[in-house]
Amino acid sequence: MIRFLTAGESHGKALTCIIEGFPAGIEISEEFINEELKRRKLGYGRGPRMKIEADTVEILSGVRFGKTLGSPITLQIKNRDWENWTEKMSVEKIEKDIEKIEVVRPGHADLVGTLKYKFDDVRNSIERSSARETAARVAACAVAKKFLSYFNIEIGSFVESMLGVYPEDNFYHKLLKNEIPADFSASQINNISDNFELRVLDEEHNIKLKEIVRSHAAKGETVGGTFVTVATGVPLGLGSYMHFDRKLNAKISFYISSINAVKAVEIGGGTICSQMPGSQVTDDIVIENNKIKHLTNYAGGIEGGISNGMPIIVRAAMKPIPTVKVPKKTINIIKFENSETRYERSDVSAVPACAVISESMLAWALSEAFLEKFSGDSITEILKNYRSSQND
Repeated sequence: MIRFLTAGESHGKALTCIIEGFPAGIEISEEFINEELKRRKLGYGRGPRMKIEADTVEILSGVRFGKTLGSPITLQIKNRDWENWTEKMSVEKIEKDIEKIEVVRPGHADLVGTLKYKFDDVRNSIERSSARETAARVAACAVAKKFLSYFNIEIGSFVESMLGVYPEDNFYHKLLKNEIPADFSASQINNISDNFELRVLDEEHNIKLKEIVRSHAAKGETVGGTFVTVATGVPLGLGSYMHFDRKLNAKISFYISSINAVKAVEIGGGTICSQMPGSQVTDDIVIENNKIKHLTNYAGGIEGGISNGMPIIVRAAMKPIPTVKVPKKTINIIKFENSETRYERSDVSAVPACAVISESMLAWALSEAFLEKFSGDSITEILKNYRSSQND
């Protein structure tokens, strides 16, 4: 019912996206979207590109007087660095000879993209496969976040680990054990994590991870890590077990695994559950104060592909960015001979940013499932449908 399409290259004129299917009447502003884009730039260890780009959005269509019209929404983010790439990324043919990239970088889309699309310049593959594209995603999904806010659904994230270094008091485990206050909301996570350079939840852990990033940057290395994304206020009943492609966990896993360098996605306890006996991860159900309650949340808020009213918990792993200063073995794809890697500017670690992007993709997955259940042409109609269902 909703979809978005991004367009643009890393060093092209701009990134754009078209969003379709959201109802009329949602309050949205460039300021709100820009705040999300600003959060995507957070994190110690980011590369020089983040200092160049302002990442501010311009709403070109679909919004009038601060509210959505129900028509397609067009967003644009101009690339400031385009000024330095006007010849290399020219749309029109130019007389000047532009040096072609022939050496592919292991771990990137360079090799497969160049072979798949029959390019004679690896630059063509680099530009679209770049994580720069995720800026357009964050902008698009800001609309989804705003939509969910009408129903008190909040999304937050934090970095859990890097190089196997975890916090001594891991909040992820507290979420699984349901050892959180009854009034806990996901925005409380961001209120803390956004204030730390590595988007963690305590100063001691921030110091440890910052040293990991600093020391590996000095060696020309990069580091990945794990992060946790949480949604609160999600009502029971999103998703379905009737068809495999309507399961909420499947939707969420698909969207988050589409993020650059994400190689693993776990719902709830994930791997932890696989190492425990069944009796410890059943999420026992009781009635308290005339309400149904799960005592734990190892299922991550989803049972049988359907949300159960508990917080949605998603844990994901991002591999280290494969652009390293350390020379690696590779090939010259045009000359078809062995070579060594060239270095192109890169982040040392983008795990904090990846967590923010994960919030965006989770917001989109939840919005998609929400509209499947409570559809309508205007936000007023959807609110009416939602409130009616909550009174059943």
